Amino acid sequence: MRRREFVTLAAGAGLSLWFHGARAADARAAGRRADYRRRLVLIELNGGNDGLNTLVPFADPQYASLRPRLALAREQLLQISEREALHPALAALLPLWQAGELALVQGVGYPSPNLSHFRSIEIWDTASRAEEYLRRGWLARAFEANPVPAGFAAPGVSLGGQSLGPLAGSRSIALADPERFQRQARLAAPAPARGPAALRHVLAVEADVAQAAARLPAAAPAGGNFPAGPFGNALRAAAEVAQAGSGVAAYRLSLGGFDTHQNQAAVHASLLRQLAEGIAAYRAAMVAAGLWDDTLVLTYAEFGRRAAENGSSGTDHGTASVHFAAGGRVHGGLYGEPPRLDRLENGNLPFAVDFRSLYATALEGWWSMPSAPVLNGRFAPLPILRA
Repeated sequence: MRRREFVTLAAGAGLSLWFHGARAADARAAGRRADYRRRLVLIELNGGNDGLNTLVPFADPQYASLRPRLALAREQLLQISEREALHPALAALLPLWQAGELALVQGVGYPSPNLSHFRSIEIWDTASRAEEYLRRGWLARAFEANPVPAGFAAPGVSLGGQSLGPLAGSRSIALADPERFQRQARLAAPAPARGPAALRHVLAVEADVAQAAARLPAAAPAGGNFPAGPFGNALRAAAEVAQAGSGVAAYRLSLGGFDTHQNQAAVHASLLRQLAEGIAAYRAAMVAAGLWDDTLVLTYAEFGRRAAENGSSGTDHGTASVHFAAGGRVHGGLYGEPPRLDRLENGNLPFAVDFRSLYATALEGWWSMPSAPVLNGRFAPLPILRA
């Protein structure tokens, strides 16, 4: 296959590959071997999820005062503690909560928060400080320090879009359409490595594409009742790849629409319903395949929303928010600190848990690798995982 034909194939199939440092890392695979038999599933809540209407502090009188139109009535809510309750659209997650397989981490953020969508998600994707600019995702650095086994199809797969997010800089795959990619990528036949360096690089890319396509399944029974739409389709594809045993350490998915500046109530409810039903369906598929105990699902987002509603029945860019962790080895419960609505900072919630502690939990507690070299500093893992 010629270079132009390959580029056309990659664009048409919704494929992105990153190679920075990957082959060098394979050659110097030093240090402790990570346990990549355990898969990590990252779900980005794109746009910035409103934590106060996700895990609702209904017992705090400031909540209704700050949100005269958006505050949810107590009788609507799914109460999980004396002071907190879930949005009613999250009903599909109640079985996970009752089974002790759902943790909610409150007050997740970082120092000197940036309220730009582009910059803040870059900070989360690269695990950088607010004033620091890094090119590569935190998962890419993890895979460089601790390469995945040679038999894996790819270190990671981003499903349902072109962005690799925290996988950027690794030899991972972005699949806008997984089935179409597999059909078309098989046409990328490997060729002998000869000629100029640029040509050899393109041929190496083609070989990696063909190898990944051979290991990613065209279809496999998922076993879950996935919601209709792109997010449900991406979760179904993630379940199919895992059930086929293709060898993928990390999955990235995105659910967009959380930038709710106006008319938030109905939009937010629909998004939370998709999230809850999608995670519940994915759990059912993994349980049916005997894979749930080796699966950790984490949500993340660039930021939360402001504590007070705005004049358009919505919420503006904020800071700290709540995030979910789910899995068969998750130690369910409430973590972090409840929002202190009486101690806002310029109208925003102060953070209690640095988001890099979530990443340290995945690296140390889940994959059994040192986190400090990957995160460029020490962040204490959270006690949300069972042994």
